[in-house]
Amino acid sequence: MAEQKTKKSKVDPDVFVRRTLIGRKIGMTQIFADDGTVAPVTVVEAGPCIVVQVKSSEGKDGYDAAQIGFEEKKKNVKKPQLGHFEKAGVVPKKRLSEVKLKSRDHGLVPGTELTVDIFEGVKKIDVRGTSKGKGFAGTIKRWHFTRGPASHGSMNVRQPGSIGCSADPSRVFKGTHMPGHMGRNGRTCRNLKLVKIDKKKNLLFIGGSVPGPKGGFVEIMASREKAKKTRPGHS
Repeated sequence: MAEQKTKKSKVDPDVFVRRTLIGRKIGMTQIFADDGTVAPVTVVEAGPCIVVQVKSSEGKDGYDAAQIGFEEKKKNVKKPQLGHFEKAGVVPKKRLSEVKLKSRDHGLVPGTELTVDIFEGVKKIDVRGTSKGKGFAGTIKRWHFTRGPASHGSMNVRQPGSIGCSADPSRVFKGTHMPGHMGRNGRTCRNLKLVKIDKKKNLLFIGGSVPGPKGGFVEIMASREKAKKTRPGHS
């Protein structure tokens, strides 16, 4: 397996359409402000991420983007994947993501290291992850159905009830709320406050909760939501 050749040169964050890093959710804690107020935050280990591939609008890809990887993958690497990483001169990564670039004049090459420094000056971020899996769940837990009567010998306490018509149309409509797999869906929390950045430990302290369990992968992006315009005299 090839040794990783990282380049820790200063990266201009303005070359990205949206500043993006891959990270791992550590857990939740709280931070006390100077005025004594407490804020719940989620701690995310963001990066360092390594540029694995650079795509150019002049090449066969037809657009400018950078593929970034996070966290070393030490086993179960398929041969095509191994060749992809060896071509870039980096060790295999567990997680890959693509970040669009504004132009060809970005200065990024395979092996460039991206750290939490790119979020310096950013106040709002979006966090994308996979929600916690709940397994097979019934309609009460999954869709918040109301239970039936539990007294006088009723046999309809947690049953879903009628799910369709009789002779016409003689089928169950698609999308009917029924028992099934719950959770483990892609979710994005938008416009979250970036409370604090720990550059030494590559940690981001994000206001509120983010999708996924502890130890789950997340993608952190600078928010593109604009502040709502207010009428004169209103705040």
